[in-house]
Amino acid sequence: MSQGLVTAAYIIAAVCFILSLAGLSKQESAKHGNLFGIIGMGLALAATIFNPNTAGVEWIILAMVIGGAIGVRLALKVEMTEMPELVAILHSFVGMAAVLVGWSSFIDLHPQAVNELFGKHELEAFANLGKHSLDGAMLNIHLVEVFLGVFIGAVTFTGSVVAFGKLRGIISSKPLMLPHRHKLNLLAALVSIGLMLQFVHVGGAFWPLMIMTLIAFAFGWHLVASIGGADMPVVVSMLNSYSGWAAAAAGFMLSNDLLIVTGALVGSSGAILSYIMCKAMNRSFISVIAGGFGSDSSSSASSEEMGEYRETNAEEVAELLKGSSSVIITPGYGMAVAQAQYPVAEITQKLRNLGVKVRFGIHPVAGRLPGHMNVLLAEAKVPYDIVLEMDEINEDFEETDTVLVIGANDTVNPAAMEDPGSPIAGMPVLEVWKAHTVIGFKRSMNTGYAGVQNPLFFKDNTQMLFGDAKASVEAILKAL
Repeated sequence: MSQGLVTAAYIIAAVCFILSLAGLSKQESAKHGNLFGIIGMGLALAATIFNPNTAGVEWIILAMVIGGAIGVRLALKVEMTEMPELVAILHSFVGMAAVLVGWSSFIDLHPQAVNELFGKHELEAFANLGKHSLDGAMLNIHLVEVFLGVFIGAVTFTGSVVAFGKLRGIISSKPLMLPHRHKLNLLAALVSIGLMLQFVHVGGAFWPLMIMTLIAFAFGWHLVASIGGADMPVVVSMLNSYSGWAAAAAGFMLSNDLLIVTGALVGSSGAILSYIMCKAMNRSFISVIAGGFGSDSSSSASSEEMGEYRETNAEEVAELLKGSSSVIITPGYGMAVAQAQYPVAEITQKLRNLGVKVRFGIHPVAGRLPGHMNVLLAEAKVPYDIVLEMDEINEDFEETDTVLVIGANDTVNPAAMEDPGSPIAGMPVLEVWKAHTVIGFKRSMNTGYAGVQNPLFFKDNTQMLFGDAKASVEAILKAL
């Protein structure tokens, strides 16, 4: 393949990636968006493999076969409820790739630095790696690219691993509260900047890069470990952005224009998504990074202080639904864990057949991944046109007969609007309590993921249906 064809393929691939992002912005066009992404990535891989400047093609193909086999295995095995942690761990791969590319670029530029450290006899192979003859401003720019690429990649790697652990339940969702943790983060950043200046000043050296890499690994780990579990949806989108910038940095180091464009697209879209998520939670990006959300248990009242709750059963809920003219369902992570989306879809269809107006209200941070609830409902064949965002449906709750709160807690908590002292004060929520009747599906009266008690479940117009969400919904379906 000529260099001209490679360039043309890269341009077409970049256009496909842009069309992919455009398609993924809406449920109706998401399938086409995925298709454009697949086509773009296929073109990018083919053009890179058959690029006349590419060497060791057999190793690349071997790596692709191994990685592809692992990817197919995971895709077949992983449940939709496990998608947040899968996305988090995939971000870590991008981060580590950027670290390895950065170190490879440094060794390629300065093989003597490694030889001097380990001994010329042991690593004579590195002596033939120095292909670049950069100097002056070009050398300084390349060294900054290497340094920043390794730093961003290392932070992304360990941060994503910690996010995976929190979402998986391996690591506690509570924020890590080290003494002077913000000062530690600031110190790590300042030391890294100092090391970068030294790294560039000496024209590239082993120890400044190595020390910074270790600091960045620790920095990324502490950065995410100190963030509370309730902020994990924002953290996942934030790490998505970091992985994009890491990929862009790798593109600069490898002089690969498509990798730069792709990384910039992922980085900027992840940053925009993080902004949208923060806005949906009425929190600044800095406050998310500061962590501690929902960690102060003393700031929320206990169950005893809120009064008594009323309990109901599946048969009563079925009768209530049949007698309603309008129903809104607000799902949360509890629905995802119970895999209750399929019987929920059946109930929706039965009620619609009876002439009941049924819609879904989706909070931007419902679940533990942006769009998680939308994907689950689409998987269960719920029509797109009745799945509405919070801003589209909030005004309709006053005119709604029945609301089913299935596995949601923090996203329907009236304390966000009524209690200035609540940890979630000011957070926009689904105003379900304005409906005539609210049915809360929960296993127990324990607090939600943010660790904040919900006064909704103690209101006069709320009834609680306890048990596994799927079992409860199936019992209602049977009664219908």
